[in-house]
Amino acid sequence: MAKQKEEKLHKIRKVTPGSVINYTLITLIALICLYPFLNVVAYSFSGYNAVLSNKVTFFPIDFTVSAYKEILGKASIWLSMRTTIIVTLVGTALSLTLTTVAAYVLSRPNLPGKRIMSTFMLFTMYVTGGMIPTFLVVKGVGLYDSLASLFLPVAVSVYNFIVMRTFIMGLPFDLEEAAKIDGASEMQILIKIIIPLSLPIIATIGLFYAVNYWNDYFNALIYIITPEKFTLQLRLRNLLFAGELNSAGANAEGIGTQVMTQSLKMATVVVSTVPILLVYPWLQKYFVKGVMAGSVKG
Repeated sequence: MAKQKEEKLHKIRKVTPGSVINYTLITLIALICLYPFLNVVAYSFSGYNAVLSNKVTFFPIDFTVSAYKEILGKASIWLSMRTTIIVTLVGTALSLTLTTVAAYVLSRPNLPGKRIMSTFMLFTMYVTGGMIPTFLVVKGVGLYDSLASLFLPVAVSVYNFIVMRTFIMGLPFDLEEAAKIDGASEMQILIKIIIPLSLPIIATIGLFYAVNYWNDYFNALIYIITPEKFTLQLRLRNLLFAGELNSAGANAEGIGTQVMTQSLKMATVVVSTVPILLVYPWLQKYFVKGVMAGSVKG
C-alpha cells in the first residue's frame, strides 16, 4: 500500500512538457487579469512626477499616500461606508431569506400552481416595468429617500432563485420523507434539513447579492437625495464628477489638478473595491461548490 501511494504521488508530481505549458499559460492569463487592478493600485500610491510622466506599471513610483489621505480624510466617506455596510448586510440577509424560501416552496413536486408561479417569476426576468414606473411605485409606497429603497425593490433576483431552486431539487427527497414520518413540519424541514445541506449554494448566492448591493450606485442616485444617506459608491461618484475633490498641489496651468485627480480616481477605485474583496476568501470553498452544484441539473 505504501509503495502504491508513493507511485501515485510520484505520478502526480511528475513534470511533463504539457503541464509546463499549461501552468505557463495559466500564469500569463492570471497576470493579464491582475494587471489592471495592480496598475490602479500602483497609480494610487505613486507620486506627482511619476503620474505626470506616465511611468507607472505594476509598482508604485515615488510612493505616497496623499491620495488616500485626501479620500479617507473626509468624514462623509466614513458615513457613506457605514451606510453601504448596513444596506449590504440587511439587503443580503433579506434577499437570501426570500430567495431560499421561494426556492424551497417552488421546488416541491406536488405544489398546486407551481408551473404558473415559476413562469410568472421567469417572465419578470425578461420583461420589466422600466425605470420611470419603478420610480413612481417606490415614491408612491413611501420608500423614496429611504435606505429601504435600495434593497426592497431588488430583493429577489430571478436568476439566483433559479440556481438555488435547481440545487434544492437535487437534494435527496428521502430525507424529507423521513422527516415528515417523524412529524416534522415544512418549516422544520427547511430549517433543519434543507438549509444545512444548502450552505454551499447559500454562500454563493449570498456573495452574489452582497457584491451587487455593495457596488450599486444607480438606485441610490435615483432614490436618495439626502447627503447623509449617500452610499459609498454614490459618494465616490460625486467626489469624482461633482467637483468635491480638492486639487492639492495644483500649479498655475492646472496640470497638478489633472494629475492629482488621476491619482484620486485610482484611490477611490481601491477604497470601494478592497472591502468586498476581503469577503471572498472566507466564502471561497463554499463558492466553488455552490457554483458547480447549482449548474449540474436544469
